[in-house]
Amino acid sequence: MATASSSMNLPLPADQVWQLIGGFGSLPDWLPYIPKSELLDGGRVRELANPDGDPIVERLISFDNAARRYSYAILKAPFPVTDYLSTLQVVDAGNNTSRVEWSGQFTPAGVSDQEASKLFQGIYDDGLKALAARLESGK
Repeated sequence: MATASSSMNLPLPADQVWQLIGGFGSLPDWLPYIPKSELLDGGRVRELANPDGDPIVERLISFDNAARRYSYAILKAPFPVTDYLSTLQVVDAGNNTSRVEWSGQFTPAGVSDQEASKLFQGIYDDGLKALAARLESGK
C-alpha cells in the first residue's frame, strides 16, 4: 500500500475554510482540475470530470461535520491505483487559523509505489495551493 499526504496552514478560521470545501460536491468551487461535480445516490457518490473529460467516480465513505472531515474512495478514475481511500480535513490551528490536511492510501496498479505516491502528492499539493489562491482571492 502506498500513501501520500499534504497539509497547508491558512490564516482563516477552520469553520470558514470548511464552509468552502466541506461539501462532497464542492470540488469545482476551489479545485480548477475538477470543473464539474454531480452528486448521485443521495449525495454519497460524486461523478467528476477532469479538464480532459475523463470520468472520475468517488463514493463518500464517512462524513463528520463537527470534526470538519470526510473520507472517500475512488470507484473509477484514470489513475493507476486500486483500493484508494482519501481523507480531507480542516483542523482548527488556533488564533483564527486553520490547517487543511489531505491524505490518501492506495495500491499501485502497473506503476511503483513511488510513482503512485508522487502522482497523488502532486494532486494534493496543487489542490491545496489552488484552495489557498481561491481563499486569498475572496471569490
